[in-house]
Amino acid sequence: MLTRIWPKTDLRTLIMLLAITSIVITLANALYATWRVQRMVLIESTLEANRAYATKLASTTEVFFQLAESQLHYSATKLGNDFDNSELAQGEVNRLREQTNSFNSVAIVDTDGVVKAISPESMMLKGMHLTSQASREALAKRQPMVSKPTLSVANNLIVFVSWPIWSNDGRYLGYIGGTIYLKKKSILNALLGEQFYRDGTHVYVLDRNDQVLYHQNSQLIGKTVPGIISDQERQNRTNGSLQLMDEETSKLAGYAIVPTTGWMVVALKPTDVTLAPLSGLLLKVLKNSVPFALLTLLAAVILSRLIALPLWQLARKASQMDTQSVSGEINGIRAWYFEAAQVKRAMLTGIGLVQDKIGRLKSEVQTDPMTNLLNRRGLGAVLDYFLAMRQPFAVLALDIDHFKRVNDNFGHDVGDEVIKKVAQALRSSARQTDVVCRNGGEEFLMLLPGTAPEEARIIAERLRQSIADSWIDAVGNITISVGIALWQPDNGSQEQSLKQADAALYQAKNAGRNCVMLAGQDALVSSITR
Repeated sequence: MLTRIWPKTDLRTLIMLLAITSIVITLANALYATWRVQRMVLIESTLEANRAYATKLASTTEVFFQLAESQLHYSATKLGNDFDNSELAQGEVNRLREQTNSFNSVAIVDTDGVVKAISPESMMLKGMHLTSQASREALAKRQPMVSKPTLSVANNLIVFVSWPIWSNDGRYLGYIGGTIYLKKKSILNALLGEQFYRDGTHVYVLDRNDQVLYHQNSQLIGKTVPGIISDQERQNRTNGSLQLMDEETSKLAGYAIVPTTGWMVVALKPTDVTLAPLSGLLLKVLKNSVPFALLTLLAAVILSRLIALPLWQLARKASQMDTQSVSGEINGIRAWYFEAAQVKRAMLTGIGLVQDKIGRLKSEVQTDPMTNLLNRRGLGAVLDYFLAMRQPFAVLALDIDHFKRVNDNFGHDVGDEVIKKVAQALRSSARQTDVVCRNGGEEFLMLLPGTAPEEARIIAERLRQSIADSWIDAVGNITISVGIALWQPDNGSQEQSLKQADAALYQAKNAGRNCVMLAGQDALVSSITR
Protein backbone atom coordinates (compact mmCIF):
# COMPACT_ATOMS: atom_id res chain seq x y z
CA MET A 1 0.00 0.00 0.00
CA LEU A 2 1.47 3.36 -1.05
CA THR A 3 1.64 6.08 1.59
CA ARG A 4 1.09 9.59 0.35
CA ILE A 5 3.85 11.95 1.48
CA TRP A 6 2.73 15.53 1.96
CA PRO A 7 5.29 18.26 1.31
CA LYS A 8 6.59 19.91 4.46
CA THR A 9 5.97 23.60 4.98
CA ASP A 10 8.43 25.94 6.65
CA LEU A 11 7.64 28.16 9.63
CA ARG A 12 7.69 31.37 7.61
CA THR A 13 5.00 30.08 5.27
CA LEU A 14 2.91 28.87 8.21
CA ILE A 15 3.14 32.26 9.92
CA MET A 16 2.18 34.04 6.69
CA LEU A 17 -0.75 31.68 6.16
CA LEU A 18 -1.85 32.27 9.74
CA ALA A 19 -1.56 36.04 9.29
CA ILE A 20 -3.42 36.03 5.96
CA THR A 21 -6.13 33.77 7.40
CA SER A 22 -6.46 35.99 10.46
CA ILE A 23 -6.67 39.15 8.35
CA VAL A 24 -9.23 37.64 5.99
CA ILE A 25 -11.33 36.28 8.85
CA THR A 26 -11.09 39.58 10.74
CA LEU A 27 -12.03 41.58 7.64
CA ALA A 28 -14.91 39.24 6.82
CA ASN A 29 -16.09 39.35 10.43
CA ALA A 30 -15.89 43.16 10.43
CA LEU A 31 -17.87 43.37 7.19
CA TYR A 32 -20.44 40.90 8.48
CA ALA A 33 -20.73 42.70 11.82
CA THR A 34 -21.04 46.05 10.01
CA TRP A 35 -23.68 44.59 7.74
CA ARG A 36 -25.64 43.16 10.66
CA VAL A 37 -25.42 46.33 12.74
CA GLN A 38 -26.23 48.67 9.86
CA ARG A 39 -29.08 46.43 8.76
CA MET A 40 -30.51 46.50 12.26
CA VAL A 41 -30.02 50.28 12.51
CA LEU A 42 -31.72 50.89 9.15
CA ILE A 43 -34.65 48.65 10.03
CA GLU A 44 -35.07 50.08 13.52
CA SER A 45 -34.72 53.68 12.34
CA THR A 46 -37.25 53.07 9.55
CA LEU A 47 -39.69 51.43 11.97
CA GLU A 48 -39.33 54.35 14.36
CA ALA A 49 -39.64 56.89 11.53
CA ASN A 50 -42.79 55.20 10.23
CA ARG A 51 -44.24 55.03 13.76
CA ALA A 52 -43.50 58.72 14.30
CA TYR A 53 -44.90 59.58 10.87
CA ALA A 54 -48.10 57.60 11.47
CA THR A 55 -48.44 59.18 14.93
CA LYS A 56 -48.04 62.64 13.40
CA LEU A 57 -50.74 61.97 10.80
CA ALA A 58 -53.04 60.43 13.43
CA SER A 59 -52.53 63.46 15.66
CA THR A 60 -53.19 65.83 12.76
CA THR A 61 -56.32 63.89 11.82
CA GLU A 62 -57.48 64.01 15.45
CA VAL A 63 -56.97 67.77 15.51
CA PHE A 64 -58.91 68.06 12.27
CA PHE A 65 -61.91 66.20 13.69
CA GLN A 66 -61.79 68.25 16.87
CA LEU A 67 -61.79 71.48 14.83
CA ALA A 68 -64.60 70.14 12.64
CA GLU A 69 -66.68 69.28 15.71
CA SER A 70 -65.88 72.69 17.21
CA GLN A 71 -67.16 74.40 14.08
CA LEU A 72 -70.33 72.30 14.12
CA HIS A 73 -70.75 72.99 17.85
CA TYR A 74 -70.64 76.74 17.27
CA SER A 75 -73.27 76.54 14.53
CA ALA A 76 -75.44 74.18 16.58
CA THR A 77 -75.44 76.63 19.49
CA LYS A 78 -76.33 79.49 17.15
CA LEU A 79 -79.15 77.50 15.51
CA GLY A 80 -80.59 76.46 18.88
CA ASN A 81 -81.75 80.03 19.41
CA ASP A 82 -83.64 80.22 16.10
CA PHE A 83 -83.95 76.72 14.60
CA ASP A 84 -86.91 77.62 12.37
CA ASN A 85 -85.10 80.52 10.68
CA SER A 86 -84.45 79.07 7.23
CA GLU A 87 -82.21 81.95 6.14
CA LEU A 88 -80.03 81.50 9.23
CA ALA A 89 -79.86 77.73 8.63
CA GLN A 90 -78.88 78.12 4.99
CA GLY A 91 -76.33 80.78 5.86
CA GLU A 92 -74.67 78.53 8.46
CA VAL A 93 -74.37 75.51 6.16
CA ASN A 94 -72.92 77.70 3.39
CA ARG A 95 -70.44 79.30 5.83
CA LEU A 96 -69.30 75.95 7.17
CA ARG A 97 -68.72 74.48 3.73
CA GLU A 98 -67.14 77.50 2.07
CA GLN A 99 -65.21 79.12 4.91
CA THR A 100 -62.88 76.27 5.89
CA ASN A 101 -63.24 73.54 3.26
CA SER A 102 -63.50 71.06 6.12
CA PHE A 103 -66.60 69.43 4.65
CA ASN A 104 -67.68 68.39 1.18
CA SER A 105 -71.31 69.05 2.13
CA VAL A 106 -73.15 70.36 5.22
CA ALA A 107 -76.79 69.73 6.20
CA ILE A 108 -79.20 70.60 9.00
CA VAL A 109 -81.66 67.82 9.81
CA ASP A 110 -84.65 67.95 12.18
CA THR A 111 -85.82 65.23 14.55
CA ASP A 112 -87.81 63.55 11.77
CA GLY A 113 -84.74 63.22 9.57
CA VAL A 114 -85.95 65.93 7.15
CA VAL A 115 -83.27 68.14 5.63
CA LYS A 116 -83.99 71.78 6.56
CA ALA A 117 -80.91 73.26 4.85
CA ILE A 118 -78.03 71.89 2.77
CA SER A 119 -74.92 73.14 1.03
CA PRO A 120 -74.29 72.87 -1.80
CA GLU A 121 -77.94 73.32 -2.78
CA SER A 122 -77.21 71.53 -6.06
CA MET A 123 -77.54 68.26 -4.16
CA MET A 124 -81.38 68.85 -4.24
CA LEU A 125 -81.87 67.18 -0.82
CA LYS A 126 -83.68 70.04 0.97
CA GLY A 127 -87.03 68.84 2.32
CA MET A 128 -86.10 65.18 1.78
CA HIS A 129 -86.13 62.56 4.50
CA LEU A 130 -82.67 61.06 5.18
CA THR A 131 -82.68 57.34 5.92
CA SER A 132 -78.95 56.61 5.87
CA GLN A 133 -77.40 54.70 8.74
CA ALA A 134 -75.28 57.73 9.73
CA SER A 135 -78.38 59.94 9.89
CA ARG A 136 -80.37 57.45 11.91
CA GLU A 137 -77.45 56.94 14.29
CA ALA A 138 -77.04 60.71 14.83
CA LEU A 139 -80.76 61.10 15.59
CA ALA A 140 -80.74 58.10 17.91
CA LYS A 141 -77.62 58.99 19.94
CA ARG A 142 -78.25 62.75 20.15
CA GLN A 143 -74.56 63.41 20.84
CA PRO A 144 -71.48 64.49 18.87
CA MET A 145 -70.24 61.67 16.69
CA VAL A 146 -68.16 60.64 13.71
CA SER A 147 -69.95 57.95 11.75
CA LYS A 148 -68.56 54.80 10.29
CA PRO A 149 -67.76 54.99 6.58
CA THR A 150 -71.07 54.77 4.73
CA LEU A 151 -72.68 55.37 1.35
CA SER A 152 -74.48 58.66 0.98
CA VAL A 153 -77.71 59.28 -0.88
CA ALA A 154 -75.58 60.25 -3.87
CA ASN A 155 -73.77 56.87 -3.58
CA ASN A 156 -70.53 58.40 -2.33
CA LEU A 157 -68.39 56.74 0.35
CA ILE A 158 -68.36 59.31 3.14
CA VAL A 159 -67.65 59.92 6.77
CA PHE A 160 -70.34 61.97 8.54
CA VAL A 161 -69.44 64.32 11.40
CA SER A 162 -72.46 65.62 13.34
CA TRP A 163 -73.33 67.73 16.38
CA PRO A 164 -76.78 67.74 18.11
CA ILE A 165 -78.87 70.93 18.17
CA TRP A 166 -80.64 71.71 21.46
CA SER A 167 -83.05 74.56 22.11
CA ASN A 168 -82.59 76.99 24.95
CA ASP A 169 -85.19 75.12 26.97
CA GLY A 170 -83.43 71.76 26.44
CA ARG A 171 -85.47 70.32 23.62
CA TYR A 172 -83.71 68.18 21.00
CA LEU A 173 -84.24 69.86 17.63
CA GLY A 174 -82.07 67.73 15.33
CA TYR A 175 -78.42 67.95 14.27
CA ILE A 176 -76.05 69.74 11.98
CA GLY A 177 -73.56 67.55 10.14
CA GLY A 178 -70.87 67.63 7.52
CA THR A 179 -69.74 64.95 5.10
CA ILE A 180 -66.16 64.17 4.13
CA TYR A 181 -65.64 62.24 0.92
CA LEU A 182 -63.24 59.33 1.06
CA LYS A 183 -62.88 58.58 -2.62
CA LYS A 184 -63.30 62.04 -4.03
CA LYS A 185 -61.28 65.17 -3.32
CA SER A 186 -61.68 66.28 0.28
CA ILE A 187 -59.82 67.92 3.13
CA LEU A 188 -58.98 64.45 4.50
CA ASN A 189 -57.46 63.43 1.18
CA ALA A 190 -55.38 66.59 1.15
CA LEU A 191 -54.38 66.09 4.78
CA LEU A 192 -53.10 62.51 4.23
CA GLY A 193 -52.13 62.52 0.59
CA GLU A 194 -49.92 65.59 0.58
CA GLN A 195 -47.74 64.34 3.43
CA PHE A 196 -46.01 61.26 2.20
CA TYR A 197 -42.38 60.32 1.82
CA ARG A 198 -40.85 60.07 -1.60
CA ASP A 199 -38.58 57.13 -0.67
CA GLY A 200 -41.00 54.28 -1.15
CA THR A 201 -43.12 54.94 1.94
CA HIS A 202 -46.88 55.07 1.49
CA VAL A 203 -49.78 55.69 3.86
CA TYR A 204 -53.22 54.20 4.24
CA VAL A 205 -56.01 54.51 6.82
CA LEU A 206 -58.23 51.74 8.22
CA ASP A 207 -61.42 52.05 10.25
CA ARG A 208 -62.23 49.86 13.26
CA ASN A 209 -63.26 47.01 10.92
CA ASP A 210 -60.08 47.21 8.79
CA GLN A 211 -61.93 48.85 5.93
CA VAL A 212 -59.67 51.07 3.82
CA LEU A 213 -60.67 54.73 4.24
CA TYR A 214 -57.71 56.27 2.51
CA HIS A 215 -55.08 54.87 0.20
CA GLN A 216 -52.87 56.35 -2.51
CA ASN A 217 -54.43 53.69 -4.73
CA SER A 218 -58.05 54.87 -4.79
CA GLN A 219 -59.20 51.45 -6.06
CA LEU A 220 -58.60 50.01 -2.57
CA ILE A 221 -60.78 52.58 -0.74
CA GLY A 222 -63.84 50.89 0.74
CA LYS A 223 -62.31 47.39 0.65
CA THR A 224 -61.46 45.31 3.73
CA VAL A 225 -57.86 44.20 4.17
CA PRO A 226 -56.19 41.97 6.78
CA GLY A 227 -55.39 43.88 9.96
CA ILE A 228 -51.77 44.29 11.00
CA ILE A 229 -52.45 43.95 14.76
CA SER A 230 -55.09 42.20 16.86
CA ASP A 231 -58.15 43.95 18.31
CA GLN A 232 -56.68 43.58 21.80
CA GLU A 233 -53.46 45.33 20.78
CA ARG A 234 -55.51 48.00 19.07
CA GLN A 235 -57.34 48.74 22.29
CA ASN A 236 -54.22 48.76 24.46
CA ARG A 237 -51.76 50.65 22.25
CA THR A 238 -52.05 54.06 20.63
CA ASN A 239 -49.09 53.54 18.30
CA GLY A 240 -46.33 51.08 17.47
CA SER A 241 -44.26 49.47 14.75
CA LEU A 242 -43.67 45.99 13.35
CA GLN A 243 -42.21 44.10 10.40
CA LEU A 244 -44.81 42.59 8.08
CA MET A 245 -44.00 39.48 6.09
CA ASP A 246 -45.89 38.01 3.16
CA GLU A 247 -45.08 35.49 0.45
CA GLU A 248 -43.37 38.02 -1.78
CA THR A 249 -42.09 40.98 0.21
CA SER A 250 -41.23 42.25 3.65
CA LYS A 251 -42.42 45.67 4.80
CA LEU A 252 -41.69 47.90 7.75
CA ALA A 253 -44.85 49.38 9.24
CA GLY A 254 -45.54 52.11 11.76
CA TYR A 255 -49.10 52.70 12.98
CA ALA A 256 -51.07 55.06 15.20
CA ILE A 257 -54.71 55.25 16.36
CA VAL A 258 -56.96 58.33 15.91
CA PRO A 259 -58.70 58.53 19.35
CA THR A 260 -61.92 60.17 18.20
CA THR A 261 -62.69 57.73 15.40
CA GLY A 262 -60.64 54.65 16.28
CA TRP A 263 -59.10 54.81 12.82
CA MET A 264 -55.61 53.43 12.28
CA VAL A 265 -53.07 55.35 10.23
CA VAL A 266 -50.43 53.02 8.77
CA ALA A 267 -47.11 54.07 7.20
CA LEU A 268 -45.39 51.32 5.17
CA LYS A 269 -42.00 51.06 3.55
CA PRO A 270 -40.61 47.97 1.73
CA THR A 271 -37.68 46.38 3.57
CA ASP A 272 -35.61 46.06 0.39
CA VAL A 273 -35.96 49.81 -0.23
CA THR A 274 -34.82 50.47 3.34
CA LEU A 275 -31.80 48.19 2.95
CA ALA A 276 -30.84 49.43 -0.53
CA PRO A 277 -28.13 51.81 0.81
CA LEU A 278 -26.54 48.90 2.69
CA SER A 279 -24.58 47.53 -0.29
CA GLY A 280 -23.06 50.95 -0.98
CA LEU A 281 -22.16 51.31 2.68
CA LEU A 282 -20.42 47.93 2.73
CA LEU A 283 -18.49 48.87 -0.41
CA LYS A 284 -17.27 52.03 1.31
CA VAL A 285 -16.28 50.05 4.41
CA LEU A 286 -14.42 47.58 2.20
CA LYS A 287 -12.59 50.37 0.35
CA ASN A 288 -11.51 51.91 3.63
CA SER A 289 -10.55 48.55 5.19
CA VAL A 290 -8.53 47.03 2.33
CA PRO A 291 -5.58 49.50 2.52
CA PHE A 292 -5.18 48.86 6.24
CA ALA A 293 -5.51 45.12 5.65
CA LEU A 294 -2.75 45.27 3.02
CA LEU A 295 -0.51 47.24 5.37
CA THR A 296 -1.18 44.69 8.09
CA LEU A 297 -0.37 41.89 5.65
CA LEU A 298 2.90 43.58 4.69
CA ALA A 299 3.81 43.92 8.36
CA ALA A 300 2.92 40.25 8.88
CA VAL A 301 5.19 39.22 5.99
CA ILE A 302 8.10 41.21 7.42
CA LEU A 303 7.51 39.92 10.95
CA SER A 304 7.12 36.34 9.75
CA ARG A 305 10.50 36.58 8.03
CA LEU A 306 12.13 38.04 11.13
CA ILE A 307 10.58 35.37 13.36
CA ALA A 308 11.27 32.42 11.08
CA LEU A 309 14.79 33.40 9.98
CA PRO A 310 16.68 32.20 13.11
CA LEU A 311 14.79 28.90 13.20
CA TRP A 312 15.26 28.44 9.45
CA GLN A 313 19.02 29.00 9.80
CA LEU A 314 19.20 26.62 12.77
CA ALA A 315 17.22 23.99 10.83
CA ARG A 316 19.73 24.18 7.95
CA LYS A 317 22.64 23.75 10.32
CA ALA A 318 20.92 20.77 11.94
CA SER A 319 21.60 18.78 8.77
CA GLN A 320 25.29 19.74 8.94
CA MET A 321 26.02 18.86 12.55
CA ASP A 322 28.77 16.47 11.52
CA THR A 323 30.91 19.21 9.96
CA GLN A 324 33.75 20.69 11.96
CA SER A 325 32.79 24.36 11.53
CA VAL A 326 29.09 23.96 12.36
CA SER A 327 29.49 25.12 15.98
CA GLY A 328 30.94 28.46 14.91
CA GLU A 329 28.28 28.93 12.26
CA ILE A 330 25.49 28.20 14.76
CA ASN A 331 27.09 30.64 17.20
CA GLY A 332 26.88 33.29 14.50
CA ILE A 333 23.09 32.93 14.12
CA ARG A 334 21.22 35.82 15.79
CA ALA A 335 18.55 34.13 17.89
CA TRP A 336 16.79 37.29 19.11
CA TYR A 337 13.82 35.71 20.88
CA PHE A 338 13.53 33.14 23.65
CA GLU A 339 12.48 30.01 21.71
CA ALA A 340 15.14 30.42 19.00
CA ALA A 341 17.79 31.09 21.66
CA GLN A 342 16.80 27.91 23.48
CA VAL A 343 16.97 25.84 20.29
CA LYS A 344 20.37 27.34 19.49
CA ARG A 345 21.65 26.55 22.97
CA ALA A 346 20.29 22.99 22.74
CA MET A 347 21.95 22.43 19.35
CA LEU A 348 25.32 23.65 20.59
CA THR A 349 25.00 21.45 23.65
CA GLY A 350 24.01 18.51 21.46
CA ILE A 351 26.99 19.00 19.17
CA GLY A 352 29.28 19.08 22.18
CA LEU A 353 27.70 15.95 23.58
CA VAL A 354 27.98 14.11 20.26
CA GLN A 355 31.60 15.00 19.82
CA ASP A 356 32.36 14.22 23.45
CA LYS A 357 30.51 10.92 23.14
CA ILE A 358 32.49 9.91 20.10
CA GLY A 359 35.67 11.01 21.81
CA ARG A 360 34.91 8.92 24.87
CA LEU A 361 34.07 5.94 22.68
CA LYS A 362 37.42 6.25 20.93
CA SER A 363 39.37 6.53 24.15
CA GLU A 364 37.44 4.20 26.45
CA VAL A 365 36.49 1.33 24.20
CA GLN A 366 39.16 -1.28 23.73
CA THR A 367 41.48 -0.46 20.90
CA ASP A 368 43.70 -2.51 18.69
CA PRO A 369 47.07 -2.63 20.52
CA MET A 370 49.17 -2.45 17.40
CA THR A 371 47.44 0.41 15.56
CA ASN A 372 45.63 2.12 18.43
CA LEU A 373 42.50 2.02 16.23
CA LEU A 374 39.14 0.72 17.42
CA ASN A 375 38.79 -3.03 17.23
CA ARG A 376 35.62 -5.01 16.63
CA ARG A 377 34.38 -4.32 20.14
CA GLY A 378 34.83 -0.59 19.72
CA LEU A 379 33.19 -0.79 16.33
CA GLY A 380 30.17 -2.50 17.91
CA ALA A 381 29.82 0.28 20.50
CA VAL A 382 29.92 2.96 17.80
CA LEU A 383 27.34 1.12 15.69
CA ASP A 384 25.05 0.81 18.73
CA TYR A 385 25.36 4.54 19.36
CA PHE A 386 24.59 5.39 15.73
CA LEU A 387 21.59 3.06 15.83
CA ALA A 388 20.27 4.70 19.00
CA MET A 389 20.74 8.19 17.51
CA ARG A 390 19.39 7.04 14.11
CA GLN A 391 22.55 8.49 12.57
CA PRO A 392 23.00 7.51 8.90
CA PHE A 393 26.54 6.79 7.78
CA ALA A 394 28.70 5.55 4.92
CA VAL A 395 30.97 2.57 5.59
CA LEU A 396 34.31 2.09 3.85
CA ALA A 397 35.77 -1.44 3.85
CA LEU A 398 39.54 -1.22 3.08
CA ASP A 399 42.07 -3.99 2.44
CA ILE A 400 45.83 -3.85 1.71
CA ASP A 401 46.49 -5.37 -1.72
CA HIS A 402 48.87 -8.38 -1.90
CA PHE A 403 49.64 -8.19 1.83
CA LYS A 404 50.51 -11.92 1.93
CA ARG A 405 53.44 -11.23 -0.41
CA VAL A 406 54.75 -8.63 2.04
CA ASN A 407 54.74 -11.17 4.87
CA ASP A 408 56.22 -13.88 2.67
CA ASN A 409 58.95 -11.70 1.14
CA PHE A 410 59.85 -9.40 4.04
CA GLY A 411 58.63 -11.15 7.17
CA HIS A 412 55.87 -10.44 9.65
CA ASP A 413 57.70 -7.58 11.33
CA VAL A 414 57.72 -5.63 8.10
CA GLY A 415 54.09 -6.64 7.54
CA ASP A 416 53.18 -5.20 10.97
CA GLU A 417 55.01 -1.99 10.07
CA VAL A 418 52.97 -1.74 6.83
CA ILE A 419 49.72 -2.16 8.81
CA LYS A 420 50.79 0.61 11.21
CA LYS A 421 51.66 2.95 8.32
CA VAL A 422 48.23 2.35 6.69
CA ALA A 423 46.48 2.86 10.06
CA GLN A 424 48.35 6.12 10.58
CA ALA A 425 47.37 7.30 7.09
CA LEU A 426 43.70 6.47 7.72
CA ARG A 427 43.71 8.23 11.09
CA SER A 428 45.32 11.40 9.72
CA SER A 429 42.88 11.53 6.78
CA ALA A 430 39.74 10.96 8.91
CA ARG A 431 37.50 13.88 9.92
CA GLN A 432 36.74 14.60 13.58
CA THR A 433 33.48 12.70 13.49
CA ASP A 434 34.71 9.79 11.38
CA VAL A 435 35.38 6.42 13.05
CA VAL A 436 38.37 4.24 11.97
CA CYS A 437 38.84 0.68 13.19
CA ARG A 438 40.91 -2.39 12.37
CA ASN A 439 38.61 -5.17 11.33
CA GLY A 440 41.33 -7.83 11.55
CA GLY A 441 44.60 -8.63 9.76
CA GLU A 442 45.14 -6.19 6.91
CA GLU A 443 41.42 -5.15 6.77
CA PHE A 444 40.10 -1.80 8.05
CA LEU A 445 36.69 -0.08 8.35
CA MET A 446 35.83 3.60 8.29
CA LEU A 447 32.40 4.94 9.34
CA LEU A 448 31.55 8.38 7.87
CA PRO A 449 28.41 9.73 9.66
CA GLY A 450 25.97 11.79 7.58
CA THR A 451 27.98 11.34 4.41
CA ALA A 452 26.39 11.12 0.96
CA PRO A 453 27.52 8.42 -1.53
CA GLU A 454 29.42 10.83 -3.77
CA GLU A 455 31.21 12.43 -0.82
CA ALA A 456 32.12 8.95 0.52
CA ARG A 457 33.50 8.02 -2.89
CA ILE A 458 35.66 11.17 -2.99
CA ILE A 459 37.02 10.47 0.50
CA ALA A 460 37.75 6.83 -0.41
CA GLU A 461 39.47 7.83 -3.64
CA ARG A 462 41.58 10.38 -1.76
CA LEU A 463 42.64 7.70 0.75
CA ARG A 464 43.45 5.24 -2.01
CA GLN A 465 45.54 7.81 -3.87
CA SER A 466 47.32 8.97 -0.70
CA ILE A 467 48.42 5.42 0.23
CA ALA A 468 49.38 4.58 -3.35
CA ASP A 469 51.66 7.66 -3.44
CA SER A 470 53.31 6.93 -0.07
CA TRP A 471 56.72 5.15 0.29
CA ILE A 472 57.47 2.52 2.93
CA ASP A 473 61.06 1.53 3.59
CA ALA A 474 61.90 -2.07 2.70
CA VAL A 475 58.61 -2.46 0.82
CA GLY A 476 58.19 0.57 -1.42
CA ASN A 477 54.70 1.46 -2.66
CA ILE A 478 51.59 -0.39 -1.54
CA THR A 479 47.95 -0.05 -2.61
CA ILE A 480 44.52 -0.61 -1.09
CA SER A 481 41.13 -1.61 -2.42
CA VAL A 482 37.96 0.02 -1.04
CA GLY A 483 34.31 -1.02 -0.92
CA ILE A 484 31.58 1.52 -0.01
CA ALA A 485 28.06 1.01 1.28
CA LEU A 486 25.47 3.25 2.97
CA TRP A 487 23.19 2.77 5.97
CA GLN A 488 19.93 4.65 6.54
CA PRO A 489 17.87 4.17 9.76
CA ASP A 490 14.78 3.13 7.82
CA ASN A 491 16.54 1.11 5.12
CA GLY A 492 17.91 -2.25 6.27
CA SER A 493 20.17 -3.28 9.16
CA GLN A 494 23.70 -2.12 9.92
CA GLU A 495 24.99 -5.67 9.49
CA GLN A 496 23.53 -5.77 6.00
CA SER A 497 25.30 -2.51 5.09
CA LEU A 498 28.61 -3.89 6.42
CA LYS A 499 28.16 -7.00 4.30
CA GLN A 500 27.42 -4.81 1.26
CA ALA A 501 30.64 -2.87 1.85
CA ASP A 502 32.56 -6.13 2.23
CA ALA A 503 31.02 -7.43 -1.00
CA ALA A 504 31.94 -4.18 -2.78
CA LEU A 505 35.52 -4.63 -1.47
CA TYR A 506 35.76 -8.09 -3.02
CA GLN A 507 34.38 -6.68 -6.26
CA ALA A 508 37.20 -4.12 -6.17
CA LYS A 509 39.71 -6.96 -5.61
CA ASN A 510 38.28 -8.85 -8.54
CA ALA A 511 38.35 -5.70 -10.66
CA GLY A 512 42.13 -5.59 -10.36
CA ARG A 513 42.72 -4.00 -6.94
CA ASN A 514 43.84 -0.41 -6.20
CA CYS A 515 40.32 0.86 -6.89
CA VAL A 516 37.11 2.02 -5.19
CA MET A 517 33.82 0.17 -5.60
CA LEU A 518 30.47 1.56 -4.48
CA ALA A 519 27.96 -1.15 -3.68
CA GLY A 520 25.82 -1.69 -6.76
CA GLN A 521 28.15 0.26 -9.13
CA ASP A 522 31.16 -0.42 -11.32
CA ALA A 523 34.65 -0.13 -9.85
CA LEU A 524 36.28 3.26 -9.90
CA VAL A 525 39.77 2.32 -11.07
CA SER A 526 42.74 4.54 -10.46
CA SER A 527 45.07 5.57 -13.15
CA ILE A 528 47.98 3.78 -11.44
CA THR A 529 49.13 0.72 -13.30
CA ARG A 530 48.35 -2.36 -11.37
